[in-house]
Amino acid sequence: MFATYRPILSLLRGTAFLLAASGLHGLLLPLRGQEEGFSTTVLGLLGTAWAGGFVAGCFLAPRLVRRAGHVRAFGAFAASGAIIALLTGLMIHPVAWIILRAATGFTMAGAFMVIESWLNEKATNENRGTVFGLYMMVTYASIMAGQMIVAAGDVRSDSLFMVAGIFFCLALLPTAMSTAATPKPLQDVSLDVRSLYANSPVAFFGCLLVGVANGAWGTLGAVYGARIGITTAEIALMMSLVVVAGAAMQLPVGRVSDRTDRRYVLAAASLGAALFGLLVFFATPRGGVTVIVMTACYGALAYTLYSLAVAHANDHASPEDFVKVSGGLLLLYGFGTMIGPLLGSLLMSWMRPESLFLATAAAHIALAAYTLLRISKRAPVPVDAREAFKTMPSERGATPEAARLDPRIKPEQDG
Repeated sequence: MFATYRPILSLLRGTAFLLAASGLHGLLLPLRGQEEGFSTTVLGLLGTAWAGGFVAGCFLAPRLVRRAGHVRAFGAFAASGAIIALLTGLMIHPVAWIILRAATGFTMAGAFMVIESWLNEKATNENRGTVFGLYMMVTYASIMAGQMIVAAGDVRSDSLFMVAGIFFCLALLPTAMSTAATPKPLQDVSLDVRSLYANSPVAFFGCLLVGVANGAWGTLGAVYGARIGITTAEIALMMSLVVVAGAAMQLPVGRVSDRTDRRYVLAAASLGAALFGLLVFFATPRGGVTVIVMTACYGALAYTLYSLAVAHANDHASPEDFVKVSGGLLLLYGFGTMIGPLLGSLLMSWMRPESLFLATAAAHIALAAYTLLRISKRAPVPVDAREAFKTMPSERGATPEAARLDPRIKPEQDG
């Protein structure tokens, strides 16, 4: 049995190092930028640039991989990530960081498309669910580990940039030393906006709005923590627990949505996330423990929304369209994450740090209102005709290739 999973475990080790590097670098930049006196707008643009680069990478990386091959392309992407991490430590300048952050998003998209296609090639119908579960566990654990490394260092020194570079380089080793055959070439990514909307208007706007909210929090949550005066360790724990709480809640929330109209669950979770966001805004907590608990409650609901929206879309899609629908919705989510940091940074510049939660609450209230409106326009899918809810890996590292790892996808549907 171990021999069956050995090639997959090698790829997952590379994934772990890559995500740890990404989590570390992604948290370090806003904290160091805050120390350097960068404006809130600049810090928000870091998130917009990353998201723009990531979406561009999803479209362009398949061509690069076809030209160079999986191993060499992945090596180039990971090495580029290391170079960029070191350059951000050498060039402490807002414009340089925005450009480099866009480049990071591009290289991460390329690297993850290679890993996800490789994992999909190694997965069989019998072990696809196990591979998918392992990939999810590695994703969340590695992001959290990378962010917690920040708590052990000094954001004002250059050492954490070096550690991020080291992790990017370590991600190279498992695939470079692997003797496993490389998978078939990556397929080009496309975005059919009209068919996505026709399949599910709720999922279409839902993924876009969830991207706005999660993009604002993921980029500026650390800035919010720094400005209200909690410690770096508390900020790292806060950012990690928001995502982990969402991951933990996916399954119970998803099971409830299997038994009723998913749109009611989506609307309720959206309103709950908006409520916790507004509670933080009005209560203005300052103690580290209180802030961590309140934001974790926010994350427990906010980070279930994307999976609920995708599940609702798949209820209306035929099985052979799961990959196209899930991949397209992920790209819409990516476009939303370009908008969220800009909206959040504007509100934080005009008002107080907690105004970040006004940006997330606006997106969540809009999602709940539109979902409730659509309930009166379209009948729900019968319970016995629905696909069972599936938890999903963090959108932070997933690309359209991750949709092919879904246990419901059979190899014949994958081409």
